[in-house]
Amino acid sequence: MATPKKKLPATKSTSPTQQRLWLMYPPKLIKQPFIYEVGRKFKVVTNIRQASVTDEIGIVCLELDGPRDEVKAAIKWLVKQGVNVEPVEIGVIAG
Repeated sequence: MATPKKKLPATKSTSPTQQRLWLMYPPKLIKQPFIYEVGRKFKVVTNIRQASVTDEIGIVCLELDGPRDEVKAAIKWLVKQGVNVEPVEIGVIAG
């Protein structure tokens, strides 16, 4: 008789998640307060891990904590605003 397989719990949209992202702003968007707005519009906590801003480009490593669906919605909103959003590849040392 075969042993029944255990089902893995489905990831709920309200499950807490943490995601690190690289945000890259073009010159025309550098002065926009996107990180502030994300924290107000969505149920996420923002944590700036690293940043470099010049007149030509803004690069920010941002950590988003919150319910999975809120984090996804925040990322989608940032992209819609014209911010380039990429996941951070966390290496062994950076962990």
